Amino acid sequence: MLLVVGGVSGVGKSTVGALLAEALGLPFYDADDFHPAANIEKMASGQPLDDGDRRPWLETLADQLASWDKQGGAVLACSALKESYRRKLASQCSEDVTWIMLDGSPDLLTARLDSRKGHFFDQSLLESQFADLELPSDGWVVDARSSPEEIVDTILDLLRGK
Repeated sequence: MLLVVGGVSGVGKSTVGALLAEALGLPFYDADDFHPAANIEKMASGQPLDDGDRRPWLETLADQLASWDKQGGAVLACSALKESYRRKLASQCSEDVTWIMLDGSPDLLTARLDSRKGHFFDQSLLESQFADLELPSDGWVVDARSSPEEIVDTILDLLRGK
């Protein structure tokens, strides 16, 4: 089972992804840990990533997802903002990837980012992420206003077909 918890920065991907992985007994990975140093430096300086910046990162993650697929699955927290990114991420997997996009308003996410400490993402980039965001037609969109535990319960219900 491969699940990707996506959305813009501040939406709760890492928190929800880790809780979901624990509930499912799967390993959890955060796509931020796979960014090349140049991407982190660019975002930390307030510059948005473009498709060229993201390409090597997405290729690395596609390789990782294929590996995790062979090992029995995983949960990945990854922005996966565009349909083309999601196609690339799933390109090497033998199993279908379940896409779970967390969605929240710019006001909610700006407030969350204001309170977040020690992360490289410059909150001024949130607007550029919303501009790139394409919600999936082949996945689930879950409201990020709920608590992480409630979001995980919603996802578990969706997985059980409720």
